[in-house]
Amino acid sequence: MTVPHPAPVPPRPAPTLPADVTGPGAAFHRLVFARQRRGWWTPLATGAMGVVLYLVVSTVIGLVFGLVVLATDPSVDIFALTDRLLTIDVSDPIGLAIILLSLAVMWPIYLLSSFVVNGRRVGYISSVAGRLRWKWLLLCMGAAVVVYIVISALSFLLPAEEGSGNVVAPADNPAFVASLLVVLLLVPFQAAAEEYIFRGYLMQTVGRWLKHPAWAILLPVPLFVLGHIYDWAGQASVAVFAIAAGWLTWRTGGLEAAIALHIVNNLAAFGFSVFGLSDAAATDTSIVSLVSSAVMIAAFVGVVEWLWRRGDGRRTVRLTPPPEPVHAPAAYAYPPVYGQPPVYGQPPVYGQPPVYGQPPVYGQPPVYGQPPVYGQPPVYGQPPVDPTPTPEPYDGPPLQPHQAPRWGEYAPAPDATPTPDSPSPSDGGSGSMGSDAGGAGGSDGGSSGSSSSD
Repeated sequence: MTVPHPAPVPPRPAPTLPADVTGPGAAFHRLVFARQRRGWWTPLATGAMGVVLYLVVSTVIGLVFGLVVLATDPSVDIFALTDRLLTIDVSDPIGLAIILLSLAVMWPIYLLSSFVVNGRRVGYISSVAGRLRWKWLLLCMGAAVVVYIVISALSFLLPAEEGSGNVVAPADNPAFVASLLVVLLLVPFQAAAEEYIFRGYLMQTVGRWLKHPAWAILLPVPLFVLGHIYDWAGQASVAVFAIAAGWLTWRTGGLEAAIALHIVNNLAAFGFSVFGLSDAAATDTSIVSLVSSAVMIAAFVGVVEWLWRRGDGRRTVRLTPPPEPVHAPAAYAYPPVYGQPPVYGQPPVYGQPPVYGQPPVYGQPPVYGQPPVYGQPPVYGQPPVDPTPTPEPYDGPPLQPHQAPRWGEYAPAPDATPTPDSPSPSDGGSGSMGSDAGGAGGSDGGSSGSSSSD
């Protein structure tokens, strides 16, 4: 039988990993290489999908808000409705919630887009541990709260500068409790979402193409600054914050420290506005605020560095290069071996007797007409064994014709059986025997006579 041989398939080269992620280990900005799909195009596809989903979700949120407002007040002005969606007003808890919620949805949208494009191991967009390190996040938040309280207390000793803005006292805000609850519930998600986009997605996007961490830290800073409408002092404060958050993310191997700083900073800003101490929508920043913000950020970076050195200090993850693919020849390129289980794709074998104790070979016809032997396992393809022992041949004296062989004995041989021409035992047999005896006696007598004459 001619067995067809398959055409050889050229081996597919295994994707290679950069030397820095397999040697010292991948830092946070290089964690795209730890994902299931890590091609150069994956950051662009993730961003495109995220932008489309964000536009759809934010549009739906705006339409729902507009329909609810129009249902409650049909005479509302469309320009006033748009202004509520764009201006932060702590006396309007619904508008404030819509603004914070429209920013917070960037977090789940980024997670979904990254999962669809990059595949599994979504936790690597949070830290080198493959997840969000909650204990480290809470420790950093405690450090940020302590640093912010100390620096804020010291800033009250400096001469205050008047700033512009719409400050609403709690007594003049009928929705004080509702606005405070909105701030406490939604600001942490809004701050975390911004960190996942500007320190998570953008840093790992730059790090996919550029290895040095300085590029991943500094290139997203202008985008983060443009997302905040302030004067030059406010923009400088935002830039300092972005650089510090990017450095902490790279240094600690995760977003936890940057998220903690962002949450505490935004809670303080919105909280002061709710309590009538500042205006969260103000666009001008005083020099005192710039200096205090820079000092607070520097102090927090120092405390986090001290805490990080006292901890495990793990900030990278070493990736294992994929093994070289082994291209074994197809199984059906060789003839099958009898007694072994059939291999899928092998032709059947015919004409070979089966071997007892081995599985039958696919393609052999069954054997019929052989009854099993009691006490012995059936032998496939072999005749049964008779359990009756074979009798030994008869080795006694010859049997007469009137004697039948005993059970288990063989009959006498053909040459020992008397023929019809031979004399009967009473005639020829006796005479011959008598003559033989007489002859013998005569000879004996002769012998006696000879011995007497002697």
